[in-house]
Amino acid sequence: MKTYCIPFLSFFLLVLFAHDLSAQKNIYRIGFYNVENLFDLEDTPDKIDDYFTPEGKNKWTQERYDKKVGDLTKVLKAMGSPALIGLCEVETLSVCEDMAAHENLSSGNYGVVHFESPDARGIDNALMYQKDLFKVSKAENIVINFPAEIVEDYTTRDILYVNGLFKNKEIHIFVNHWPSRRGGLEESQPKRVYVASQLRKKVDEILNKNKKARIIIMGDFNDEPDNDSLTKALNASSNYADGKKTQLINCMSSLDQAGKGTYNYRGNWNMLDQFVASPCMIKRGGFKYKGAQIFREDWMVYKSEKYGETPNRTYGGPNYYGGISDHFPIYFEFKAK
Repeated sequence: MKTYCIPFLSFFLLVLFAHDLSAQKNIYRIGFYNVENLFDLEDTPDKIDDYFTPEGKNKWTQERYDKKVGDLTKVLKAMGSPALIGLCEVETLSVCEDMAAHENLSSGNYGVVHFESPDARGIDNALMYQKDLFKVSKAENIVINFPAEIVEDYTTRDILYVNGLFKNKEIHIFVNHWPSRRGGLEESQPKRVYVASQLRKKVDEILNKNKKARIIIMGDFNDEPDNDSLTKALNASSNYADGKKTQLINCMSSLDQAGKGTYNYRGNWNMLDQFVASPCMIKRGGFKYKGAQIFREDWMVYKSEKYGETPNRTYGGPNYYGGISDHFPIYFEFKAK
C-alpha cells in the first residue's frame, strides 16, 4: 500500500494545483503604490531635490537607490506583478523605467506613462502597464491651477489621465497624489477639495459621453474615504445603493471602517491610498469585480516600540532607515470575461 500512496497523493495534489490555476485564469490586478521619494541622483536646477543627491543631506547614493528600486519591485512582484501599476512620488521617467527593467518585473514587459509636473520638489505620478494586456490610446496631465482665494503661489502634482484598451475593452485611468495635510487637516482641506472638483469635471466629461464608461481612479488622496474631498467634491460613496450612474464607488471604505489603513501616523492608521471606480467598473461592463485590498507582508513592516507596526520607511527626515516605503500599496482585482 505504501508504494502506491505517495504517487497517488502527488497526482491528487497536481490535479488540485492545476484546478487552482484554472480558477485564477483571467483574473488581473491593478496596483497603486506611493513609493516614498523615488528620486534619481541628479540635482535638477528647477527642483528642490538637492538633498536627494550623493552630496546632499540625505546622502542619496547609487547603492541606496539600487536597494530601493530592488525593494519596491520585490513588493510589486509579490503582489502578483499587476497588469497596471499607478505610482506616486517618482521624480523622473527614468526611475520608473529602472523599475520596469528590474529583474523582478522585467518579464511583465512594462511600458511607462509619465509627465513632469510643477510640484516644487519634482515628484510626479506615473502609470506602468503590461504592454501585452493594455494599449494606450491617449495620455495627458491635468494641471491644477489653484485660485487665489484658496491658496497663492502653490503648486502641486498634476493628475495623470490615461485612456486605453485592456484586452480590447476601454478603460479610463486617473492617477492622483493630492496636496498633503501640512498645516493641519482643516487648513489644508480646501486644496484637496479643489483638486477633487477638477477631477470630477473630467469624470463628468467622460460620463456625459458614455454613462457606461469604465473609470478607475487611484491615488494617495491625503484624505480618508469619508472626508469631504471624496464624498462631496468627487461624489464617491461606499456603495452603489442609490442607482445613480454618476455616483462613484470608493472600494476602500469597508477596510477603512474596519480600522485598517495604508499609512500610520503616530500609531493611527489612515486610509490615504484608495481606489474609486465608476459603476460599470464594479457592477458590469465586461469585468467582474473581485475586491480591493491593502498589500502587506511581514518583511514590509517595522515594529515600533512607540507606535506599533508601521510600513518600513526609507527615510525619517535625513535619517536613513533602509526600508521600502512609508505607505503600503493597494490592489484592485477583477476578472476579465
